[in-house]
Amino acid sequence: MNRFKQWLQRFMMGRYGTDKLNMWILGGGLVLCIISIFIAFPPVNLLLTAGSYALMIWAIFRTFSRNTYKRYRENRRFLMMLDRIKDRDHRYFDCPKCRQPVRVPRGKGKIMITCPKCKEKFQRKT
Repeated sequence: MNRFKQWLQRFMMGRYGTDKLNMWILGGGLVLCIISIFIAFPPVNLLLTAGSYALMIWAIFRTFSRNTYKRYRENRRFLMMLDRIKDRDHRYFDCPKCRQPVRVPRGKGKIMITCPKCKEKFQRKT
């Protein structure tokens, strides 16, 4: 058992592993697989099964990927999107000059926003 553990550690060295995005992808694949069990219409069943396999293969690809920087950026974008969905008190805008995301409070009407990175001023409705 110890040899297998060492082999697995060597194999995974330099690979990305798992993260929150992988868990969501695997969860989506599992949900599609379960839904496909209850669908009796063959074309839809086939489509759902193929979709679930595709999601699971994508998650495995991300886990064993050696391009850790790209996988990290994908996960970071996903987590930022989740935070934006959860955050009901603020709106997010991208600076027109440098594309820096800027968070402003909701319900203030038209306001002038100053980018913290490049100091560009732009007007948006919140």
